[in-house]
Amino acid sequence: MYGIVNKAIEDLVKENFGEEKWDAVKKRSGIDVDFFISNEPYNDDITYKLAGAISEEMNVEVKTVLQLLGEWWILRTTKEKYGGLLQAGGNNLKEFLTNLPVFHNHIMMIYPKLTPPEFKVSDIEEKSIHIHYYSKREGLQEFVRGLLVGLGKMYETPVEIMLLESRDDGSNHEVFKVSW
Repeated sequence: MYGIVNKAIEDLVKENFGEEKWDAVKKRSGIDVDFFISNEPYNDDITYKLAGAISEEMNVEVKTVLQLLGEWWILRTTKEKYGGLLQAGGNNLKEFLTNLPVFHNHIMMIYPKLTPPEFKVSDIEEKSIHIHYYSKREGLQEFVRGLLVGLGKMYETPVEIMLLESRDDGSNHEVFKVSW
Protein backbone atom coordinates (compact mmCIF):
# COMPACT_ATOMS: atom_id res chain seq x y z
CA MET A 1 0.00 0.00 0.00
CA TYR A 2 1.08 3.53 -0.51
CA GLY A 3 2.52 5.56 2.33
CA ILE A 4 -0.55 7.77 2.40
CA VAL A 5 -2.47 4.90 4.03
CA ASN A 6 0.12 4.43 6.77
CA LYS A 7 0.34 8.21 7.21
CA ALA A 8 -3.45 8.27 7.69
CA ILE A 9 -3.10 5.63 10.42
CA GLU A 10 -0.42 7.73 12.09
CA ASP A 11 -2.53 10.90 11.88
CA LEU A 12 -5.60 9.10 13.27
CA VAL A 13 -3.67 7.92 16.32
CA LYS A 14 -1.77 11.17 16.92
CA GLU A 15 -4.79 13.44 16.59
CA ASN A 16 -7.05 11.31 18.77
CA PHE A 17 -4.63 9.85 21.32
CA GLY A 18 -1.39 11.81 21.13
CA GLU A 19 2.22 11.41 20.08
CA GLU A 20 3.06 9.08 22.97
CA LYS A 21 0.36 6.61 21.95
CA TRP A 22 1.66 6.67 18.36
CA ASP A 23 5.17 5.91 19.66
CA ALA A 24 3.74 2.98 21.65
CA VAL A 25 1.89 1.69 18.57
CA LYS A 26 5.02 1.91 16.42
CA LYS A 27 7.08 0.12 19.06
CA ARG A 28 4.48 -2.63 19.48
CA SER A 29 4.21 -3.08 15.69
CA GLY A 30 7.96 -3.47 15.23
CA ILE A 31 7.84 -1.02 12.32
CA ASP A 32 11.06 0.96 12.11
CA VAL A 33 10.05 3.77 9.76
CA ASP A 34 10.64 7.35 10.88
CA PHE A 35 8.05 8.82 8.51
CA PHE A 36 5.87 7.62 5.65
CA ILE A 37 6.17 9.18 2.21
CA SER A 38 2.66 9.46 0.79
CA ASN A 39 3.42 8.60 -2.82
CA GLU A 40 5.82 5.72 -2.11
CA PRO A 41 4.62 2.11 -2.05
CA TYR A 42 5.21 0.10 1.15
CA ASN A 43 4.76 -3.56 1.93
CA ASP A 44 1.15 -4.34 2.94
CA ASP A 45 2.45 -6.05 6.08
CA ILE A 46 3.32 -2.65 7.53
CA THR A 47 -0.30 -1.54 7.36
CA TYR A 48 -1.57 -4.80 8.85
CA LYS A 49 1.02 -4.66 11.65
CA LEU A 50 0.07 -1.09 12.50
CA ALA A 51 -3.63 -1.99 12.65
CA GLY A 52 -2.83 -4.99 14.87
CA ALA A 53 -0.66 -2.88 17.16
CA ILE A 54 -3.42 -0.27 17.54
CA SER A 55 -5.84 -3.07 18.36
CA GLU A 56 -3.56 -4.39 21.09
CA GLU A 57 -2.53 -0.98 22.41
CA MET A 58 -6.12 0.33 22.60
CA ASN A 59 -7.65 -3.01 23.59
CA VAL A 60 -10.19 -3.01 20.73
CA GLU A 61 -10.83 -5.49 17.95
CA VAL A 62 -8.92 -5.08 14.70
CA LYS A 63 -12.23 -4.77 12.85
CA THR A 64 -13.04 -1.70 14.96
CA VAL A 65 -9.66 -0.19 14.09
CA LEU A 66 -10.28 -0.83 10.39
CA GLN A 67 -13.77 0.69 10.55
CA LEU A 68 -12.46 3.82 12.26
CA LEU A 69 -9.64 4.07 9.74
CA GLY A 70 -12.14 3.79 6.87
CA GLU A 71 -14.20 6.66 8.27
CA TRP A 72 -11.06 8.70 8.92
CA TRP A 73 -9.88 7.99 5.37
CA ILE A 74 -13.03 9.54 3.90
CA LEU A 75 -13.62 12.37 6.36
CA ARG A 76 -10.03 13.53 6.72
CA THR A 77 -7.47 12.03 4.35
CA THR A 78 -9.47 11.83 1.15
CA LYS A 79 -11.33 15.06 1.79
CA GLU A 80 -8.03 16.92 2.35
CA LYS A 81 -6.00 15.26 -0.41
CA TYR A 82 -8.63 14.53 -3.07
CA GLY A 83 -11.49 16.89 -2.30
CA GLY A 84 -12.02 17.72 -5.95
CA LEU A 85 -12.25 14.07 -6.92
CA LEU A 86 -14.74 13.42 -4.14
CA GLN A 87 -16.91 16.33 -5.23
CA ALA A 88 -16.78 15.16 -8.84
CA GLY A 89 -18.06 11.76 -7.70
CA GLY A 90 -21.60 12.97 -7.17
CA ASN A 91 -23.91 15.47 -5.54
CA ASN A 92 -25.30 12.96 -3.05
CA LEU A 93 -24.50 9.56 -1.58
CA LYS A 94 -26.45 7.59 -4.17
CA GLU A 95 -24.69 9.35 -7.07
CA PHE A 96 -21.28 8.85 -5.49
CA LEU A 97 -21.86 5.14 -4.82
CA THR A 98 -23.22 4.65 -8.34
CA ASN A 99 -20.03 6.27 -9.70
CA LEU A 100 -17.72 4.36 -7.33
CA PRO A 101 -16.55 1.83 -9.95
CA VAL A 102 -14.69 4.57 -11.90
CA PHE A 103 -13.26 6.39 -8.87
CA HIS A 104 -10.02 4.37 -8.70
CA ASN A 105 -9.35 5.01 -12.39
CA HIS A 106 -8.75 8.65 -11.44
CA ILE A 107 -6.65 7.71 -8.40
CA MET A 108 -4.42 5.48 -10.56
CA MET A 109 -3.34 8.57 -12.49
CA ILE A 110 -1.88 9.90 -9.22
CA TYR A 111 -0.49 6.56 -7.98
CA PRO A 112 0.57 4.53 -11.04
CA LYS A 113 1.85 1.56 -8.99
CA LEU A 114 -1.45 1.27 -7.14
CA THR A 115 -3.12 -2.12 -6.95
CA PRO A 116 -6.61 -0.85 -6.25
CA PRO A 117 -9.64 -2.83 -5.29
CA GLU A 118 -12.45 -3.07 -7.79
CA PHE A 119 -15.95 -1.95 -6.97
CA LYS A 120 -19.10 -2.84 -8.86
CA VAL A 121 -22.66 -1.83 -8.09
CA SER A 122 -25.95 -3.65 -8.49
CA ASP A 123 -29.51 -3.58 -7.19
CA ILE A 124 -29.71 0.21 -7.35
CA GLU A 125 -32.92 1.21 -5.59
CA GLU A 126 -34.40 4.49 -4.37
CA LYS A 127 -32.92 4.07 -0.87
CA SER A 128 -30.27 1.36 -1.24
CA ILE A 129 -27.52 -0.05 -3.42
CA HIS A 130 -25.34 -3.17 -3.40
CA ILE A 131 -21.59 -2.53 -3.44
CA HIS A 132 -19.42 -5.40 -4.66
CA TYR A 133 -15.85 -5.23 -3.36
CA TYR A 134 -13.10 -7.23 -5.08
CA SER A 135 -9.52 -7.12 -3.83
CA LYS A 136 -6.38 -9.21 -3.82
CA ARG A 137 -5.91 -8.05 -0.22
CA GLU A 138 -7.55 -10.10 2.50
CA GLY A 139 -9.07 -8.82 5.70
CA LEU A 140 -10.08 -5.30 4.70
CA GLN A 141 -13.86 -5.69 4.52
CA GLU A 142 -14.27 -3.70 7.76
CA PHE A 143 -12.15 -0.90 6.28
CA VAL A 144 -14.61 -0.81 3.36
CA ARG A 145 -17.51 -0.72 5.84
CA GLY A 146 -15.83 2.30 7.46
CA LEU A 147 -15.40 3.95 4.06
CA LEU A 148 -19.12 3.52 3.38
CA VAL A 149 -20.06 4.93 6.78
CA GLY A 150 -17.66 7.84 6.19
CA LEU A 151 -19.27 8.56 2.82
CA GLY A 152 -22.66 8.64 4.50
CA LYS A 153 -21.35 11.16 7.02
CA MET A 154 -19.70 13.22 4.28
CA TYR A 155 -23.03 13.49 2.47
CA GLU A 156 -24.91 13.93 5.77
CA THR A 157 -26.89 10.80 5.01
CA PRO A 158 -27.12 8.22 7.82
CA VAL A 159 -26.44 4.76 6.42
CA GLU A 160 -27.01 1.17 7.42
CA ILE A 161 -24.43 -1.29 6.11
CA MET A 162 -25.25 -4.98 5.83
CA LEU A 163 -22.67 -7.54 4.68
CA LEU A 164 -24.55 -9.89 2.36
CA GLU A 165 -21.65 -11.99 1.04
CA SER A 166 -18.07 -12.45 2.20
CA ARG A 167 -14.90 -14.26 1.21
CA ASP A 168 -14.91 -15.51 4.80
CA ASP A 169 -18.04 -17.49 3.85
CA GLY A 170 -16.77 -18.80 0.51
CA SER A 171 -17.73 -16.01 -1.88
CA ASN A 172 -15.07 -14.63 -4.22
CA HIS A 173 -15.79 -11.05 -3.05
CA GLU A 174 -17.74 -9.03 -0.52
CA VAL A 175 -21.19 -7.61 -1.16
CA PHE A 176 -22.47 -4.79 1.04
CA LYS A 177 -26.00 -3.50 1.01
CA VAL A 178 -25.91 0.22 1.77
CA SER A 179 -29.27 1.65 2.82
CA TRP A 180 -30.11 5.25 3.67
